[in-house]
Amino acid sequence: MEDFFKVGIITSTHGLRGEVKVYPTTDDVKRFKRLKKVTLDTGRAQTSGTELEIESVKFFKQFAILKFKGIDSIEDVEKYRKAFLMVPRSDAVRLRKDEYFIADLIGLAVRDEDGTEIGTLKDVMETGANDVYVIALSDGRELLLPAIRQCVLEVDVEAGFIRIHILDGLLDGA
Repeated sequence: MEDFFKVGIITSTHGLRGEVKVYPTTDDVKRFKRLKKVTLDTGRAQTSGTELEIESVKFFKQFAILKFKGIDSIEDVEKYRKAFLMVPRSDAVRLRKDEYFIADLIGLAVRDEDGTEIGTLKDVMETGANDVYVIALSDGRELLLPAIRQCVLEVDVEAGFIRIHILDGLLDGA
């Protein structure tokens, strides 16, 4: 299971006083109001892992505008452009029953109703109605499975598997 979750990506600077525009990768952009600090993942060893304290948050369209404590100019914050903002699992949003973090699901073994392993969960597509699991089948095909109760029978993140029922017709186009 992941120790850190991506909650956003810094897309650009905002103004001259060290603010950044953040594209949220979380379901609830308002969660930034509750965050006290974030950890950066810049992809570069010298700046990845840097912890920044959030001084202020405002919102503009679908973006969060963040100001970090101690970063007061556009020059100071420019180096963090395109960095992912990460939070530890302990600061992640609370999940309800039968809800899971996508990062914890990716890579799980997928089993059929009888318990036979048929593939691996490769991705989760978020759609308007329900999520869709992208499953890489053992025979090389790909199955798009709606993440609904009729199809997803059991999820056991600790044991590392998802047990599914494949509705008639779903494998026809795979």
